[in-house]
Amino acid sequence: MAMLALNQNLQNLLRIAQKPEKLGIGLMSGTSLDGLDIALCRFTGNGLNTKFELLQFITIPYKDHFKHEVHEIFSRRLVDLEKITLLNAYIGTFHGELVLEALAKWNIKPNEVDFIASHGQTIYHAPKSLHQLAEYPNATLQIGDGDHLAFKTGILTISDFRQKHIAAGGEGAPLALYGDVLLGGKPGEDRILLNIGGIANLTYLPADGDYNKVMCTDIGPGNTLIDAACREYFNQPYDKDSRIALSGFANDELLKTLFDHPFFNEKVPKTTGPELFNLSYLEDAQQISGTKDISPEDIISTLSAFTAKSIAEFILTNLPASSQIFASGGGARNLFVINCLKHLLPKATITDTGSLGIDPDAKEAILFAMLGNEALSGEPISIGNNPAVLMGKFSFAG
Repeated sequence: MAMLALNQNLQNLLRIAQKPEKLGIGLMSGTSLDGLDIALCRFTGNGLNTKFELLQFITIPYKDHFKHEVHEIFSRRLVDLEKITLLNAYIGTFHGELVLEALAKWNIKPNEVDFIASHGQTIYHAPKSLHQLAEYPNATLQIGDGDHLAFKTGILTISDFRQKHIAAGGEGAPLALYGDVLLGGKPGEDRILLNIGGIANLTYLPADGDYNKVMCTDIGPGNTLIDAACREYFNQPYDKDSRIALSGFANDELLKTLFDHPFFNEKVPKTTGPELFNLSYLEDAQQISGTKDISPEDIISTLSAFTAKSIAEFILTNLPASSQIFASGGGARNLFVINCLKHLLPKATITDTGSLGIDPDAKEAILFAMLGNEALSGEPISIGNNPAVLMGKFSFAG
C-alpha cells in the first residue's frame, strides 16, 4: 500500500524538528502584567545536550487599558464569560503583533524564525489543594490562543504547555524545573534557582546530580501581594527600589498571622497563585491580628518581609543552607527582599542568574523557548516524581 504524503504543515514541522540548529522565540506574560517578555534564542541539540544562546531580549510594556481588561477576569471565581472568550482570541493576536514589532526592531524576518513558544496569560490557577473539590482534578487556565498567534506572525507556535503536566498528574506548575535542570546544574555544587515573580518558586539542583533529589516547587507569594498593596494604597504598580518598604517597619503580629495557612505545611511539590495570596488574604490576616490600623508603609514592609521569610524558611527547612542561590524575576531587583534573604541565609551565596549567563529578566521566556525546542526534538526526561512528558500544543501558521 502506498504511503500517503504528509501535508505541507506536517512536512514543515518535520523539517524544523530535524534541523540541527533552531531559532526560537519564548514568550512570557506573568501575573504582574508588566508586559510581554520576548526572548529570541538559538538552540542546538536537545535534552541534556541542549546548548542555547540568547540573541535578543525585550519586554514590551502593557498599556494601562490592557492591564485593566485582564484584571477584570484575573484570579476571580466569578467573571464575564464573554470577556474571557474575547480576550483569549485578542491576546493571541495582540501577542503576535508584539512579536512582529520586536522582530522588526531586531531586523529579523518572521520566516527566519522556526518556532514561537508561548506561555499565554494565566487567568486562573486551581490546584486541588486550593479548590478542595474531591471530584475535580488539578486545573489551570492560560489564554492567548496559539492559532491566532501563529496566523498573525506566520510562525509555527507551540502553546498551552501546562495542560499536559496536569494531565500526567502534576499541578501545571512550576515548569521551570525542566529548563533549570538543563541549564543550571553543576557537579559538586548545591544550587538553587530562585524565581521571584508574582509567586516565588525554586528549583534545587543537588551537587551529586541525582535527579531523584531535584526539587521544584512554589514557595509562596513573590511580588503578587506587594504589588497588589502598592496599587491599593499608593496607586503604584510596584515598590520601585523598595522605597516604600524601607520607609516602614514590618509588623510582627501581622507577619506571624500571614504564615498561619495550611499551604505552608503542604508537602512538595506544591503550587499556588494570586487566587490565594491576594488582598483578601491580607485583610483577613489584619483582622485576626488586630493590625487594621497600621500604616500603608508598614503593610508594604511586612509583605516584603513575608516574601523573604517564606523563601528563607523553606530553604532552611528543606535544602542545604549553604547552597549557591541564583535569583531571577522582578523580585531579584527588590532590594528589601534580597537584603532580608542575605540576612536570613548567612551561609548561602546569593546572586542573580546573570552569573550563569542567563539574563534574570529573560529567564522565564528562555525556559519556555527551551520547552518549545524540547517539544520539537526532545524526549521526556524523568526527574524525581515529576511527570516525564513533553509539553505544548502545535498551531500551524496556515
